[in-house]
Amino acid sequence: MTVDTVETQPRVIAAVRRSVRIGEVGAAWKPALDVVWAFLRAHPELKPGHNVFLYHHPAARSDPMDVDFGVEVLREFEPEGDVRVARTPAGETAHATHRGPYDKMKDTHDAIHSWAEQNRRQIGRASWEVYGDWSNDPSKLETEIFYLLG
Repeated sequence: MTVDTVETQPRVIAAVRRSVRIGEVGAAWKPALDVVWAFLRAHPELKPGHNVFLYHHPAARSDPMDVDFGVEVLREFEPEGDVRVARTPAGETAHATHRGPYDKMKDTHDAIHSWAEQNRRQIGRASWEVYGDWSNDPSKLETEIFYLLG
């Protein structure tokens, strides 16, 4: 697994924010994305792209965290219902590409945390996942994972 540093620019996303514990993300993402995709079907001019999950790190890993479950869009828009504009942070990030099934992504997250520890780098206040194109073959799934560095 290769972890590198990447300077990122903000991505604009249409998102629904939920407060969840780390182990509860799996149950929260689909209902939230269903709301976002219903909004985007009514607003095709936003030209939706890839799903993006933006994690706002809590002070303690045991605390709930705010997660913006969203979809990358072309531009900002007026909030509607639970759907609002969110942006990924700009700055230096630790980055890795996860290839394979989503239930193995923890390994890639762990690799980034190990890299940060070995390189004496501080994980910042946010991380995000950018999901690539869907495939029925889990071995073809790709997810870009970014951690803002402090």
